Amino acid sequence: MTKSTVLCLDIGSGTQDVLLHIPDIEPENRPKFVLPSPAKMVAKRIAALTAAGKNVYLYGSNMGGGFFGAVKKHLEAGLLICAHPDAAPAIHDNPERVRQMGVAVEAACPQGYVPVHQTDYDPSFWQSMLSTAVLEYPDMVMAAVQDHGYFPDSSNREGRFVLWRRFLAEHDGNPASLIFNDVPQELTRLAALQKAIGGGPVCDSGAAAVLGALSMPEIAQRSHRHGVTVVNVGNSHTVAFLVYRERVYGVYEHHTGMLDTDALLHDLMEFRRTWLPDEQVRASGGHGCMFNDVPEEAESFRPTFILGPRRAMLEGHGQFIAPGADMMLAGCFGMLYGLGL
Repeated sequence: MTKSTVLCLDIGSGTQDVLLHIPDIEPENRPKFVLPSPAKMVAKRIAALTAAGKNVYLYGSNMGGGFFGAVKKHLEAGLLICAHPDAAPAIHDNPERVRQMGVAVEAACPQGYVPVHQTDYDPSFWQSMLSTAVLEYPDMVMAAVQDHGYFPDSSNREGRFVLWRRFLAEHDGNPASLIFNDVPQELTRLAALQKAIGGGPVCDSGAAAVLGALSMPEIAQRSHRHGVTVVNVGNSHTVAFLVYRERVYGVYEHHTGMLDTDALLHDLMEFRRTWLPDEQVRASGGHGCMFNDVPEEAESFRPTFILGPRRAMLEGHGQFIAPGADMMLAGCFGMLYGLGL
């Protein structure tokens, strides 16, 4: 396995950040790509069909819902959208909620509709992309996304923290435990992604980010001396972790677009002290926060390491880091680190 080539993808709402792991090449020289996210590509296709006055049929699989705004604009323009049952969960896991929005759910493409394929990973795209760059298709593909999970009795925001509670309670805060070979049944997006990539490991994007930070020896070693805070300021979500001895003792997650610098700094200050109420974060539109019992020797978690495409929000309030010498590839290096590659 250590000599296998691995295509690693960290698929966010704005970009998909990709590393081709070739073991005999230095990390700095391995092929890298930062491309628009698959959801952005779907959104552009829908927008073009809106402009052309064409009805849309979505088919394929569950994926990130970053094209939701394009769907709304299409419907507001008086045009029609229909989705295959396998594709509809990208809009909402409950098909009745999808229909209530005005999107029909049908197993076949209605006459006169233009098909739009949706998937977080398209093997033919990557075969073509790599071939154009004179690169061979890898031995294995692994990928990370944020999956809210499907919890019929709770909202997406609350369901997301069911996963974090399980992680802290059952897995000793080990972020590598969120790299899945066997995907929990609630994680429908990760399950669809794993099928698309051919059965390789899949990972939560938040776990990939903190693993990326810990892949840097100086941060991992420092976490063994006292607690540190790792913050990933993503395009859509901001997630922070309290880390001690490479284990997570606290998780905070919010929507980046709902935060300004002052609000985020206030939350992080209270979070480090383990004083921040979960209810307060959810009341302000975030997913929440939670803690395990923090050892006294972890101290204040004051050293703060910051990554993510929106990290400029925290400039001057911690150390910007670039795992593998490329901040945008932090999640990819984190997945490799978590698997011991």
